[in-house]
Amino acid sequence: MFRDRQEAGQKLGASLEALQLKDPIVLALPRGGVPVAAEIAKTLKAPLDLVIVRKVGAPGNPELAVAAIVDGNPPDVVLNREIVEVYALGDSALRVLIAQERPELEQRRAIYRGKEPPLSVAGKTVIVVDDGAATGTTMKVAIRALKRRSPQRIIVALPVAPPETMDELAQEADLTICLNQPARFRALSYYYGSFPQLSDSEVLDMMALAHEDRRNAVDKTRSGTNAASKLRHGAGT
Repeated sequence: MFRDRQEAGQKLGASLEALQLKDPIVLALPRGGVPVAAEIAKTLKAPLDLVIVRKVGAPGNPELAVAAIVDGNPPDVVLNREIVEVYALGDSALRVLIAQERPELEQRRAIYRGKEPPLSVAGKTVIVVDDGAATGTTMKVAIRALKRRSPQRIIVALPVAPPETMDELAQEADLTICLNQPARFRALSYYYGSFPQLSDSEVLDMMALAHEDRRNAVDKTRSGTNAASKLRHGAGT
């Protein structure tokens, strides 16, 4: 059991730090993935961003996803082809269903990003983070969309998930890290001492703090580099 999402992120961060990753960028699935990812980004001194996914429900069964839209420029649509075939959905029907969900995705984007574009993942080591996964469906959609954006590699980082879910995610990502894989998976909250529901304002506050920590870390590194450079020049005179 983890004390809270922050402790889970710290433990994941330690595991990832040992890998000495090149050009990592941390992407959180909001809302619950944000406090976990923020701790990872802090440990790795890496930029933090969000990957926003909106499910597209089947006709008459909104809980069953026929597709998902992943925010980006432009957004990516990932189809669940098995469900599309079961419902015999043609292109025009899919377009209608997807169009119905676009406003919600755009609203989420406006809340979390304003007019800021998502960070580019091209050539980067992308670490996709959530606070846990039962089926891993949203994570799989995010990975498939991110693959289209030319990352160097994709790593899944989760505090807890069932072994069968991690097996499926291992087929999608280049590397998976999961700290706890219980054979009999219970509700996600069972694995945390504190597991509050998060509001959009709390997510925004966490993102702002993470960005400030990142700026401070970059400024500190630059100051150290400049100081070392002056010492070297001084020694050479």
